[in-house]
Amino acid sequence: MTEAVALRSLIVERTLPYSPDKVWRVLTQRTLIDRWLMKNDFELRAGHHFNFRAQPMYGWNGVTDCEVLEIVPNERLVYSWSASGEQAKDGLKTIVTWTLTPLDDGTAIRMEQSGFRPEDEGGYRAMGGGWPGMLAKMEEVASDA
Repeated sequence: MTEAVALRSLIVERTLPYSPDKVWRVLTQRTLIDRWLMKNDFELRAGHHFNFRAQPMYGWNGVTDCEVLEIVPNERLVYSWSASGEQAKDGLKTIVTWTLTPLDDGTAIRMEQSGFRPEDEGGYRAMGGGWPGMLAKMEEVASDA
C-alpha cells in the first residue's frame, strides 16, 4: 500500500491599482517579466515550454523549466515550474497559478504555487520568502507598463 504524501502550496495575494488587462500584460510579456521576475523565453501559447533564468546559487542551477498549461486572458494563467538539468529527476515539480479578479479600484491578484513535497522544504521556504517581493516588483513594473 502506498502512503499518501501531503503536498503544500504557497499563496500570495495582492491588490494592484491597475486594470486586469494591464496586470495581464505584466504577467505575460517577456520583456516585462524580465523586469519583475527573471530572464525568460516565455510565449503566451498553451503547450509552450520555456525557462526562467537567474544567477545560480547553492542548491539551484539558476534555471527553472516551465510549460504553459492554461490561458484565460485577463483572468488566469497556469504554468509548470520545475527543477532543471541534473536536479530535474528528483527536484522541484510544482504548478504556478495566477488568478486576476477585477475590482472597482484595480485588480486582485492571487499567485498559488502548488505541489511542494516534504523533500522540497528548502524550495518551499525560499519561494515563500521570495514571492511577496516579486509581487511588489510586479506592481512597480505595472506602474509604468
